[in-house]
Amino acid sequence: MKILITGANGQLGKCIRDISNHYPEYNFLFLGRKELDIVNKEAIRVLFDKEEFDYCVNTAAYTNVEKAESEKEKAFLVNEDGVKNLAKQCKKNNTTLIQVSTDYVFDGKKRAPYTEKDPTNPVNVYGASKLEGEKVLQEIWRKHYIIRTSWLYSQYGQNFYNMILRFVKEGKSLTVTTEQTGTPTNANDLAEAILNIITSDSKRYGIYNYSNQGEATWYDFAKEILTQTGQLTQTNLVKTDYYRTFAQRPAFSVLDARKYFSKFNYQSIEWQKSLKNVINLKINN
Repeated sequence: MKILITGANGQLGKCIRDISNHYPEYNFLFLGRKELDIVNKEAIRVLFDKEEFDYCVNTAAYTNVEKAESEKEKAFLVNEDGVKNLAKQCKKNNTTLIQVSTDYVFDGKKRAPYTEKDPTNPVNVYGASKLEGEKVLQEIWRKHYIIRTSWLYSQYGQNFYNMILRFVKEGKSLTVTTEQTGTPTNANDLAEAILNIITSDSKRYGIYNYSNQGEATWYDFAKEILTQTGQLTQTNLVKTDYYRTFAQRPAFSVLDARKYFSKFNYQSIEWQKSLKNVINLKINN
């Protein structure tokens, strides 16, 4: 079996690469944007003409929520048109496409975890562009999985976890909001969950939520990071119920992932425990 991973230099792509050697029966091809820009239809066609893939896992995305508000065209170019390009080529080549999406397709007005059947209503450009990517994939190609995840972080790249650690290292105090609630999700766990779909080869196509378990505010997440790394003091973390951002965020975006756990016989772990695993990874590396 041959598996294409797009966006291979992003945090999720790197996490999949880290565990790929656990699957010696599979042949992985990891391509970053320089090797394969999903906006480039011709580049995709040339690659698929040369290689045959059983699965394509698209981790390539425009993910800067703040910048997307002023770079709307760029966000939609990657998150909608790029997915459209992949979907068309995957259909032509009979390749199953796994698309990573987001909790930000919801407006956050619900006060219970979102299921896959709940109506979508994004409140920012990023969420809207990811939702359009979902729609074009559903319209074009039947053999797909859309995995909605939330508050993704890892030992790699620019994310909330690494930002908190960097700010503390630089001696900066942190003011973190309590006005949004979601579930911090370890990208290493998401990588395992995606490969679990591939190994099951179940053909249970459709939309699935996946996250770690439990819920937290951004303040809760920051406090747990500092507590587990032994860096929490009485003065370096302050909570606020209002933190001004350019892009609006859903106030509540916890995902109900029971469908994924049931269909793929998989058990996730609490976000606090998963955070400890990432901290241990960083220490060991």
